[in-house]
Amino acid sequence: MNFDVQDWGLIDFQLAWDKQNELVSKIQKGEHKSTLVLCSHPLVITMGRNSSYDNLVLPRQEYDKRDIKVIDINRGGDVTLHNEYQLVGYPIFNLNEFKPDLHWFLREIEEVIINTIAELGISSSRVEGLTGVWVEEQRKICAIGLHCSRWVTSHGFALNVSNNVKDFDYIVPCGIDDKEVTSIKDEIGTDVDITKVKNIVIDKFAQLF
Repeated sequence: MNFDVQDWGLIDFQLAWDKQNELVSKIQKGEHKSTLVLCSHPLVITMGRNSSYDNLVLPRQEYDKRDIKVIDINRGGDVTLHNEYQLVGYPIFNLNEFKPDLHWFLREIEEVIINTIAELGISSSRVEGLTGVWVEEQRKICAIGLHCSRWVTSHGFALNVSNNVKDFDYIVPCGIDDKEVTSIKDEIGTDVDITKVKNIVIDKFAQLF
């Protein structure tokens, strides 16, 4: 493999973001290989650079009352949500080692996810004009948002595995109000081991990178 893999387990979002930034700095300095980080986060809402607070369903203070953090971050895209048993992947890659093209990289991540969930019997695709991976072009199973600095990427994808998708009712996911959110569990009708999904994701990344 042309990259390292780190599994951070269930980790607070802010702590993970700090660790990402440390890794980005090391990779930019040539002190570390490109690295695929896999983890999950306790319930948190993140606002990308293109986010509108209109896509928060509740008044901001209501999230504070419910102990749900809303964090502004530097990735592309709109509002999204992370919760336990969702697989979050941060490919912190030096694109100079692969191909210095962020749009290409985004499409490759989508391909990884499409190929991953195909192994679990789920047919999925892209939807023209929208980022992410979709089932029947109506149900979003994976959100993707990236940041890139000096051709080193950060942030990444959030693949719904066995997480509670009802939590997405707290937001208008990615600002799209006419489509649904789904998970691997919802699509196949049974729980799935997140470790199994991690291993498939690593394998699919290794095939493309």
